[in-house]
Amino acid sequence: MEIEQIDHDRLFKELIATFFLEFLELFLPELRSTIDANSIRFLQQEYFADLTAGEEKIIDLLVEVKQSGEDAAFLVHLEAQSTPESFFARRIFFYFARLHQKFLQRIYPIVIFSFDKPYREESSTYTVEFPNRKILEFNFESIQLNRLNWRDFIDRPNPVAAALMSKMRIAPEDRVRVKVECLRLLATLRLDPARTKLISGFVDTYLKLNATETQAFQTEISRIEPERREGIMEIVTSWMQEGIEQGIEQGIEQGIERERSLVLRLLTKRVGALPPEIRDRCDQLSIDQMEALGEALLEFTSLTDLETWLAES
Repeated sequence: MEIEQIDHDRLFKELIATFFLEFLELFLPELRSTIDANSIRFLQQEYFADLTAGEEKIIDLLVEVKQSGEDAAFLVHLEAQSTPESFFARRIFFYFARLHQKFLQRIYPIVIFSFDKPYREESSTYTVEFPNRKILEFNFESIQLNRLNWRDFIDRPNPVAAALMSKMRIAPEDRVRVKVECLRLLATLRLDPARTKLISGFVDTYLKLNATETQAFQTEISRIEPERREGIMEIVTSWMQEGIEQGIEQGIEQGIERERSLVLRLLTKRVGALPPEIRDRCDQLSIDQMEALGEALLEFTSLTDLETWLAES
């Protein structure tokens, strides 16, 4: 399910720049094994005039690295391509040629194809040849997410896997399962809050669930073993809190009501059906109190816990 107005370039750049080595470990482990982790240096954005398209293009990510035991550096050029494009391989070759001309360094080009369709395999080669001679054969590393099976990544303890499973080919009936698995994997990694938020936000952007799927999602979470469920609930609660804050800032009452409804659904999962008088008291809570309740409910085991909390609030 594609979502309008998503800043794909920013999301992918931020993810890969934050987890550069983890990205290489996941998709290019042989290359990762040769890189000196202390040598990594992110270079400034490069701008090129695309004469064929009549517009200016920006290199997505350019990283200077060294291989262990070597003094000479080389460049890793990463492009995240969110839409199908004719002659894309040719454009990547043009980037390569201009970067090579400017830096006079070896360049390792990598492209992440992140569009949902088409499913055909994208070309990763650009050639110039005649009947009796091949003048040029340019190759780049291709990672086409919609041709990868998300099931192959659910046991990979890697933050990039936790994020990018949400962009792999997912059957409609698997959307809930994939979101749960992304969060289950993320919870086991125990990253700092900022990095956890980065990945969870990536997943929530690309796997927005409808009302029916949200109910199924909550049911799946309730079946997870308690020690792992708590970590996932904390992430879900952070989505709720962020949604409330955004609703306040934007003055969107409907968004606030959706988040209030989410807290009540989570309460029902934790302590059972709410009696009408308890439901009325919850409906009268302020936004700040609902945020506090969203955090406190992680510790509830019965309706009595909720009644005690309401009495003390």
